[in-house]
Amino acid sequence: MAAKPTTPLIYRRVGFDPHPDLTEIREDGGVRRIDSPALGTSVWVVTRIEDVRVVYSDSRRFGISAHHLVPGAPALTDEELAAVRPGNMLAFDPPEHTRLRRTLAPEFTARRMRRLEPRVHDIVRDHLDAIERKGPPADLVADFALPVPALVICELLGVPFEDRDTFQDRYTRFFDAALSFEERLALQYETKAYLADLVARARVEPGDDLLGMLARDEAAALDDREMVGIADLLLLAGHETTANMLGLGVLALLRHPDQLRLLRDEPERADAAVEELLRWLTVVHTGVPRITTAEVELGGHTLGPGELILCSLPTANRDPDLVPDPDGLDITRDAGGHVAFGHGVHHCLGAPLARIEMRIAFPALARRFPGLRLVGPEPDYRSQRIVYGLGALPVTW
Repeated sequence: MAAKPTTPLIYRRVGFDPHPDLTEIREDGGVRRIDSPALGTSVWVVTRIEDVRVVYSDSRRFGISAHHLVPGAPALTDEELAAVRPGNMLAFDPPEHTRLRRTLAPEFTARRMRRLEPRVHDIVRDHLDAIERKGPPADLVADFALPVPALVICELLGVPFEDRDTFQDRYTRFFDAALSFEERLALQYETKAYLADLVARARVEPGDDLLGMLARDEAAALDDREMVGIADLLLLAGHETTANMLGLGVLALLRHPDQLRLLRDEPERADAAVEELLRWLTVVHTGVPRITTAEVELGGHTLGPGELILCSLPTANRDPDLVPDPDGLDITRDAGGHVAFGHGVHHCLGAPLARIEMRIAFPALARRFPGLRLVGPEPDYRSQRIVYGLGALPVTW
């Protein structure tokens, strides 16, 4: 029988919380060098909020390690990197990153995203209607958390909704850390082939969606490979992360009924509730590894050039230097300084859209089903995942 794959330290959780080994690193200097069999080398793990901000805000000394773009996998070869890198903002530092981000940024401002609010309300309401018609019990992962952001990102990008299940399944498997490197790379190639067809159609007949906008933007001068890479990143980041936040966030609120009641009875707290849930849950374990470009001092250690760095975002967001009582969930506090969306030039471009979806979805669910409660065994936490979440969330009302 094959040995069960060992979850890399950077991905380990205990329920809602970072693993005690990561918390111990944070309390003992915050920076530690560990062996990483998944990456095939040793890495420096960074766990304190201020150190994470230092790493993410200084791309000159802590550059993107582009050869480690496939999460949890060995370094890409130059040939593999050339196939997956174009258009992927996470694979570049300035100035190339600046060029790509500048092309997309106007479409992702908070003001532009607010134009989508009526449609997000419709999508959320339609799915709640379907859950209510079907009657209890329901799986809020399959019936709500997965399809809502999938439909939103499909409409934003211009992906035919009938293709939703296919791309959703492909990305779900891609984020499975238990899959081999070769299997995940094959999924990348499948996805890019599908997106290349969408880009070709947008070139011929550009619509009002994001791919159509990019196809019409002559000033951006994006080639087809870059457009495919942009679409791939936005689908990947815009669906999996929000879906897992919705599922895990509902579970967190059900486990804290006082917080759920507060959100239901005082919906004006929705913005603060979303920020606190982002901080407390932080479904993205870490960003793309950074690599030192010179000798640097970090957390009391001297790191030479060429050292790999992984920042533990959930552990940093539970740092007492960020908020008091960081292990408690409190939707009345100001948690706006968290790093759940990253920090610095690579701060998540789609953060305004994710916030809108959660700000609408959580209160709407709480109001529609005031008697919502868990049924069945302990929910299935997906520990072998690049983005943390639940396999299912059975509920009744």
